[in-house]
Amino acid sequence: MIRSRIKNSNLNKKVTMKIISKDAINQYIGVDIEPTDWFVVKQEQINQFADCTLDHQFIHTDPVKAQNTMFGSTIAHGLLSLSMLPYFAESFGYLLEGAKIGINYGFDKVRFVHPVKVNSRIRVHAKLLEVEEKNPGQYIFKTEIIVEIEGEKKPALMAVWLAMQIVT
Repeated sequence: MIRSRIKNSNLNKKVTMKIISKDAINQYIGVDIEPTDWFVVKQEQINQFADCTLDHQFIHTDPVKAQNTMFGSTIAHGLLSLSMLPYFAESFGYLLEGAKIGINYGFDKVRFVHPVKVNSRIRVHAKLLEVEEKNPGQYIFKTEIIVEIEGEKKPALMAVWLAMQIVT
């Protein structure tokens, strides 16, 4: 296995993708991948997501009103937590040797289990479930995802994520 280090200039974070051969795929299926680093969800990010999606429900954007809810603070949009997966995948993802591009292919299942309160720390636990060669040189990776919230018994979300890698 080869590791590729990439510098993510936006976040000053080193990214480690595990480069694997097509012949070695089976040894990674069903193996729990080491959890990612923690990430703090800040109000500014929640507000920016609200601006992008035009979802300004007070539970996300108004700390004063949200304080009087059962959550006691603002919470991140469930879709914000889901949209963080590409960021986290830089730490847990596998890259096939010779892959020229990776494409988000969708989800088989997504469940928002527990709200992410502002200033919470989240991280991802992942497990590769299967890899299928859909067409010659097009591989679909099916990965189980659990987004953990520090200090909470329930995860923020659980999903089965599909990503395609094209190898030439």
